[in-house]
Amino acid sequence: MESKAKVLGHPIHQMLIAFPLGLLATATIFDGVRKVTNNEDWATASHYMMGTGVVTGLAAAVPGLIDYLEIPQDTRAKRIGLVHGIGNVIVTGLFAASWFARRKDSKNPGRGAVALSTAGTALACVTGWLGGELVDRLSVGVDEGANLNAPSSLSTRNLQKLA
Repeated sequence: MESKAKVLGHPIHQMLIAFPLGLLATATIFDGVRKVTNNEDWATASHYMMGTGVVTGLAAAVPGLIDYLEIPQDTRAKRIGLVHGIGNVIVTGLFAASWFARRKDSKNPGRGAVALSTAGTALACVTGWLGGELVDRLSVGVDEGANLNAPSSLSTRNLQKLA
């Protein structure tokens, strides 16, 4: 199933998801580094990464929802897409709650704030795997003409499809 939200022939959701996934996972890692080193700068960096990760996660959700709505009903892909989407809303909520909990003192996040972001990272591992299942196993968001010798998405033939 070809993505309906594309730029220059490539699905927007798959392009954008790298930002929140990387930022939020790294924020959790930085919390761990802060704990080990006792250097408060790591917690501050985590706080900013978390805020940016939540915003980019919301941005990535829009084209993801557009693609989800195009998946045919009563398919395994529709069911997995629903769990993937709801799971990522929960991930975003966990990180937003963690960010909110540390806003007054970002250098010293409490145990609750760290627990929220750690839970968010654990759930993101599951939802990320589900996203991979959608793309790699069920071909959601994959160009219908994809093959090992397919022309570039910027080729004249493909650019005519965009016009």
